[in-house]
Amino acid sequence: MKAALLLDGEAPKVKPEELGRIVMKAGIKVGRAGADFGIVVGGDGRFSRYGRTEKLPLLFVGVRSKGAVGSKAHLAQTGLDELPEALARIRSGEYEIDEHPRLRVFKGARVLGEVFTDVYLQRGDEGSCLRYKLRVSGNRVRFEEAAIADGVVVTTRAGSTGYYSYVDRIRGNMIEPSAFAHVGKDEVGVCHINPTYTERLGAGTHPLRYTVPWGSKIEISLFREADARLFGVADSRAGIKVAMGENVSITAGKEVTRVLTLR
Repeated sequence: MKAALLLDGEAPKVKPEELGRIVMKAGIKVGRAGADFGIVVGGDGRFSRYGRTEKLPLLFVGVRSKGAVGSKAHLAQTGLDELPEALARIRSGEYEIDEHPRLRVFKGARVLGEVFTDVYLQRGDEGSCLRYKLRVSGNRVRFEEAAIADGVVVTTRAGSTGYYSYVDRIRGNMIEPSAFAHVGKDEVGVCHINPTYTERLGAGTHPLRYTVPWGSKIEISLFREADARLFGVADSRAGIKVAMGENVSITAGKEVTRVLTLR
């Protein structure tokens, strides 16, 4: 077998040569060309990044931090310390490949890319909230919302322990992933970020977080000019600027992320 090593190019959690030694000691070759799977070492942000760009089956290896603001690596299949044992199990065939459908993101008619975990529209440097409308349409659902909030996140099931679960974290004593809200395999999660107001037009309700059927089309547009940025679909830390009159739409993607799951 052969594995590609996928690390943060600027600040890797482990030195490439050290990771290479671990992998080769387990009897697995190292290299990108002809690789059977990829080993992603890091936290959920790194997993999300490679999950939206790679076609190889991916083994997520967490380097969890004990610090308050460090990486928690909720998506990890194994930790760095347990990697030799995990690789031995892979060589023995004790694994499955789980296919996660991605979401495709557009700005206007232009495809920005696909995401494995989540994509979110959020305010940039301004102090004021975003004012936006969100429309959902599909075979089994159709509605429109107006919101005043810091932004909105749209997530797959893989991203449900991320930004989508911020609501659970602030409820108190619910910090473990098992306590987070989980999005089903055939669902897409939508969550307004720190809203001061939401309204589902014509329904008289004020939703914060919910799911819609997979395959629904989600459209977001500003109704007041603001410094709005789209994150999660590109590597830029500054995000992608979204102005009034520019429609962001999110639909089922055409690609899948293949995650290597240990038995």
